Amino acid sequence: MNSSPKLSLGPILYYWSRDDLFDFYAQAAKMAVDIIYLGETVCSKRRSLRSSDWIDLAIKLSETSDKQIVLSTLALLEAESELKTLRRLCENGRFMIEANDIGAVQIMTKKQLPFVTGPTVNIYNAATLEFLASKGLKRWVLPIELSKTTLQQMQLQRPEGVETEVFSYGRMPLTLSARCFTARSHNLPKDDCQYKCIDYPDGRLLSTQEGEPFLALNGVQTVSAKTCNLLTEIPLLKQLQVDVLRISPQSTFTGQIVDAFQNALNGSTIKDLEKYMPLGSCDGYWHGNSGLSESNSHSD
Repeated sequence: MNSSPKLSLGPILYYWSRDDLFDFYAQAAKMAVDIIYLGETVCSKRRSLRSSDWIDLAIKLSETSDKQIVLSTLALLEAESELKTLRRLCENGRFMIEANDIGAVQIMTKKQLPFVTGPTVNIYNAATLEFLASKGLKRWVLPIELSKTTLQQMQLQRPEGVETEVFSYGRMPLTLSARCFTARSHNLPKDDCQYKCIDYPDGRLLSTQEGEPFLALNGVQTVSAKTCNLLTEIPLLKQLQVDVLRISPQSTFTGQIVDAFQNALNGSTIKDLEKYMPLGSCDGYWHGNSGLSESNSHSD
């Protein structure tokens, strides 16, 4: 396996305007990443770009950059219209799919096409990994809640030809619900959410009664208030033969964060990224602790 991991830009988790999306991906085409994931993974009501637009953007990026482009699917499907969109993406005929629920896995398996699984697909043991590899899995993203110890065990039994990707930077996607948390926070029903998510390009902060940052609301999804940051873990990630490090896009400073990871992979001094994080960092799941736990060491 590759001793020096590649970098990926995960799908944008938040609701951004059409112009902001196009501007971001124009910049992303020049970033030092090897893989770009495109698509709406959280809520089908977010229609800044439709499925045909995502496919057109994928074509453009693949023709104007040297990145591998992957189309990401919804993680929670509730309506026939969402299934139709899923089938349309899976039938694009050109780009690999990141399956974020088992329905997408089933479609890709029936079509005998290779696929990636996102962090919302529950791959918790080597037997599951082996089974999905037999169905066409080419890369899997470690679920957020698993630790480095679990990863180490699974790497020892990883099927040949399957790459491992680790969510290495960004607010962690934690839960999905049929309810829209952002709409509810504005006393609005989900069916009349007024697209309030677009007012919060990195999620709406939710604090405890004591005023401590706890979560960020992102429509039907909740994400961590603090930012997962495994930059200082790069030596271990290399040792564990992780193939891809995922950086989850945020509304500002994504390019600088990518550069910091790329420089660290090249052996440069690891930079402190705290100034790019709204509320500081956490990496508790990685160490097998609570998700809010902070790393014991941060390099300057």
